[in-house]
Amino acid sequence: MNRPHAPETVNRAARHHYLVLDTFECGVMLKGTEVKSVRAGKLELAEAFVVVRKGEIWLVNAYINEYSQGNVWNHLPRRERKLLAHKPEITKMEDATNLKGFTLIPLKAYFKGSVLKLEVGICKGKEARDKRADKFKQEAKREIDRALKERNRL
Repeated sequence: MNRPHAPETVNRAARHHYLVLDTFECGVMLKGTEVKSVRAGKLELAEAFVVVRKGEIWLVNAYINEYSQGNVWNHLPRRERKLLAHKPEITKMEDATNLKGFTLIPLKAYFKGSVLKLEVGICKGKEARDKRADKFKQEAKREIDRALKERNRL
């Protein structure tokens, strides 16, 4: 049976506010109604972050809307969800978060087969000048692309 392609959820604000130094792929432990909601595109990562507690990693403040056909056993939209990763990866994430200014941010959620995966990045917050520099680079690239497109049109 072919399932409809589930949408990929991207945390667009993360790359604007943070400099991503390293990424990891983690599995997410979900309840049944959560899986159906994520497949329907009802996942929001904008305000989410990841914490390490007692050797386990947790996704905090991610919003998965309640499943519309769910019943009294429907899930809580903002509950903490356990992430699954290998022990060396968890240790690397924990060591990074112990350093000042580093945090773990979910960058992207996608299905790999029937399993929901989450791309978690070790990030460092950008300062205002870094954001301005990125914006100037982006505008310069846009101008170059426009000029090239115009030149190729003639």
